[in-house]
Amino acid sequence: MSNSIKLAILGLGTVGTGVINLINDNLNELKRRSGRDIIITEVGTRRQRDDIDTNIMQNSDLMAIAASDNVDIVIEVIGGTTLAKDVIMQAIKNGKHVVTANKALLAEHGNEIFAFAEENNVHVAYEAAVAGGIPIIKVMREGLAANKIEWLAGIINGTGNFIMTEMRDKGRPFADVLSEAQALGYAEADPTFDVEGIDAAHKLALLASIAFGIPLQFDKVYCEGITGITLQDVNYAEELGYRIKHLGFAVRRDSENDGDAGVELRVHPTLIPQDALLANVNGVKNAVLVNSHPLGQTLYCGDGAGAGATASAVMADVMDLVRVLGSKDRDDQSNSNQSNHGHHVPHLAFIPDQLSDTPILRADQMVTGYYLRVHAYDSPGVLADITRILSDAGINIDAILQKPAHKVGQVPVIILTLPVVESQMNLAIEKIEKLETITDKVVRIRLDELA
Repeated sequence: MSNSIKLAILGLGTVGTGVINLINDNLNELKRRSGRDIIITEVGTRRQRDDIDTNIMQNSDLMAIAASDNVDIVIEVIGGTTLAKDVIMQAIKNGKHVVTANKALLAEHGNEIFAFAEENNVHVAYEAAVAGGIPIIKVMREGLAANKIEWLAGIINGTGNFIMTEMRDKGRPFADVLSEAQALGYAEADPTFDVEGIDAAHKLALLASIAFGIPLQFDKVYCEGITGITLQDVNYAEELGYRIKHLGFAVRRDSENDGDAGVELRVHPTLIPQDALLANVNGVKNAVLVNSHPLGQTLYCGDGAGAGATASAVMADVMDLVRVLGSKDRDDQSNSNQSNHGHHVPHLAFIPDQLSDTPILRADQMVTGYYLRVHAYDSPGVLADITRILSDAGINIDAILQKPAHKVGQVPVIILTLPVVESQMNLAIEKIEKLETITDKVVRIRLDELA
């Protein structure tokens, strides 16, 4: 049995460099925990770096590295969904275990990648793909393995959380905070993936598959961003005892009483109670709240991005794979016919042939409460008309707040509703907007008590 495990790191950006630094800083701890020497033999980089140990081979040919006999585990941190996919498939074909932080790639092509890994008796580990340094993948696949997960809700994009926190705490408009987030490096020059919820949707697709044992279905995640959130709504929510967070939800709907049976996958701004655990996770922090039976609610919180957090998650996967390789070596020495694959949990937590075809619900089948902001002329009977329409649609009102006029003769009316199927709310809003007394489109934000 070889006493060393050889790593290749593909990509030397923030995360790749962070992995090198972590290994150098914690080399003795890693060996004490694994019983093996963990060494970097090759790195994939477009240009030669003079700050890399001369014992490490630098190569711009990533496909060659993925096939190298001098590599046991390939760490992919180049990003994207084209070259990264090709490199990972090449590594799998050549019997290499893979560690990746690439949530977009896995959300969109994970079913194919995981199936290919199963065929080749290797494993693709991806703790760093969701929520950075929070070990949420391991928690859900292993720590909660005996539980039935009913739902999860998460702040899984730090940029969006930073923006919503600054808007609430400092009364700053969206565009102003977004500019600062870009200046601080929290948001890209093109922030679409963050502020429109696409990044969170990639992560949610992974979490939902692990939670419910369903294939990855990123294309069925309902996605709504935070670009339309105003300070007005942030302040009204606070006045009513709520905070607005950009959340991802994966919800199991088993009962007809909760609407259609299936799974809700949705990312959107959400009002949640001010005293809720997630309401008090601020700044760029990430957090995932999981409700399972029989454990109940548990919260996992920490840094969701950055060199240290992501490198920590990458190396946690490496350590798991080191143990898998150690088990294989022991099996080989004892002439065991048991596959090394049996020493590791399945990619999506459930045995591959036991994945369920549970339907993913459409947006109009989702069930949530609602915050509605309606602007109307200040005239008799307006509120009665609105409440009648909601009542006729089977929508129960939880609270009503009428504010002073912002424009002469016009008043904003704020309504909170109890949970209702979205199709019913769509019809009600359509009727409200047709009232002659209504002066603008109805603003709607979903509401969840997280109970």
